Amino acid sequence: MVASEPAIALTGVSKLYGGRPVLDSVDLAIAPGSFVALVGSSGSGKTTLLKTINRLVEPEAGHVAVEGSDVRGLPPAALRRRIGYVLQAIGLFPHLTIAENIWIVPRLTGAPGAERDARVAELLRMVALPGDVGRRYPASLSGGQAQRVGFARALAARPAIVLMDEPFGALDPVTRDELGRAYRALHDQLGLTSVMVTHDMTEALLLADRILVLDGGRIVADARPAEIARGHSDARVRALVEVSTRQAARLADLVAGR
Repeated sequence: MVASEPAIALTGVSKLYGGRPVLDSVDLAIAPGSFVALVGSSGSGKTTLLKTINRLVEPEAGHVAVEGSDVRGLPPAALRRRIGYVLQAIGLFPHLTIAENIWIVPRLTGAPGAERDARVAELLRMVALPGDVGRRYPASLSGGQAQRVGFARALAARPAIVLMDEPFGALDPVTRDELGRAYRALHDQLGLTSVMVTHDMTEALLLADRILVLDGGRIVADARPAEIARGHSDARVRALVEVSTRQAARLADLVAGR
């Protein structure tokens, strides 16, 4: 992939559910190394857009390209094995150890089994989990630990692109903030291209380099966090930001004793 080529490109992508457009002629190019947040209310199309990238959703019209290749020419399973994917639900297999869960994609892509222990140990260090976690089973983990394993699994096959669908949504606020900052550090360290769906504008403003706001299947804002935070011409975008600013103002008042 040449440096000027987008890591992800959508051209005229449309998707209907029950005759209703969920994505409406979306055009989007994401540069390598970007951290993009997709924000919007429920039903705005953000998760559907995310899933068109790895063919979990097939659009009715338009084209999706990953690293210069039209995804329609790639077998879905092979495409998904080269893209990390993190879900709110995590989806660890309960009958497998943590090491076995992490190693699933490398095993499917033919990575030598002899590499497993060293790679799993490296990934556990990367997500700040003790090495002995690899011998445990998912039921023994806290929610935050399980999500760390989810990130380790997504990174196991060394993908250049990671897709995340509300990855921190089920976590308590302290763990959510800690894990968000930890993933942002990994994104920078590994030079990843990250696309994250979130309902939380504050999270998007603090973690992402670029924020896309969707409404009715269309991108109604595409800007850097500072530009979004300073105000936007679209009332729907301002409403999302105002929730964060009102909360911050109320907290400031409480701290000040007002």
